[in-house]
Amino acid sequence: MARVYNFSAGPSMLPESVLNRAAAEMLDYQGSGQSVMEMSHRSKVYESIVYGAFDLFREVLNVPDNYKIIFCQGGASTQFAAIPLNFMNGSGKADYALSGQFSTKAYKEALKYGDVKVAASSKEQNFSCIPKVTAADVRPDADYFYICENNTIYGTKWHTLPETGSVPLFSDVSSCFLSEPMDVSKYGLIYGGAQKNVAPAGLTVVIVREDLLGNARETTPAMLNYKTLADADSLYNTPPCWSIYICKLVLEWIKNLGGLEAMKIHNQKKAAILYDFLDGSKMFHNPVKHEDRSMMNVTFVTESDELNAKFVADAAAAGFVNLKGHRSVGGMRASIYNAMPIEGVEKLVDFMTAFEKNN
Repeated sequence: MARVYNFSAGPSMLPESVLNRAAAEMLDYQGSGQSVMEMSHRSKVYESIVYGAFDLFREVLNVPDNYKIIFCQGGASTQFAAIPLNFMNGSGKADYALSGQFSTKAYKEALKYGDVKVAASSKEQNFSCIPKVTAADVRPDADYFYICENNTIYGTKWHTLPETGSVPLFSDVSSCFLSEPMDVSKYGLIYGGAQKNVAPAGLTVVIVREDLLGNARETTPAMLNYKTLADADSLYNTPPCWSIYICKLVLEWIKNLGGLEAMKIHNQKKAAILYDFLDGSKMFHNPVKHEDRSMMNVTFVTESDELNAKFVADAAAAGFVNLKGHRSVGGMRASIYNAMPIEGVEKLVDFMTAFEKNN
């Protein structure tokens, strides 16, 4: 069967060259006579994988020397609790900007651990835009200020970061990780689940400024203590070995493409093709405020639920899968992460053009 164009919000498609490389090395990784799935995480051969992935992450994302990179097990949602346990221990305060479902979930989790304030929210606008944050919205004694940088469900993105002064900015970058260059030094912490742009599900990457570590409350479980994991080079226990291996291959792929500057150009082209069509369409509509549109997740709707359902079904039959919008908002969503080729978006637009003509 021919491969389909997979527009899933996650787990998402991986680069075909990465999948082919992994398939070729499945039974015998570089002459070791074993699969990465089987080898000891304490072995020299696996250490070359995990330390190689660290080095590539630092190089590709230009991570400063005073930041630690941590490979964590589990999904990004685990960090909703880990973050306040590790960092909300100075004033015991934290500020959250709510721009969608995942920042809201993180906020609700943090409420268990201290004085948590909603600094800004776009809930009243159905999360169709990014909330505005002013200096007055940031408590100067907050231990951190939290955002979800790209909102997978609603198709919005923080293109300008909030000014938080001396308060460290923490960001969930799960669905925009490695899609374009970013200045890591502007953040106290960034983290992301791997299953969008980085690797298969099961791995979360945390990048944290070193001086912020070491203040976790005593009741923090060892597996949620970032300093414990960082001090052990993410080998405190058996890590998600296979996902880290695929992460390394993806980073090599990005580097060979020309790095994140080239990746950004590639992603901008795809997004422009789809948004330009939507802006000129009489059937399909993108509900997001233009200046807040995501480059990774493009949401759209028609005039009726029935027509939405017909489009999703017809698209799947034509080889364009996982275009149904999140159950909380309905409509459609095309997630066009790094591995989606430009050809895939062009063919989707051709299909949408024909669907509009025929319906």
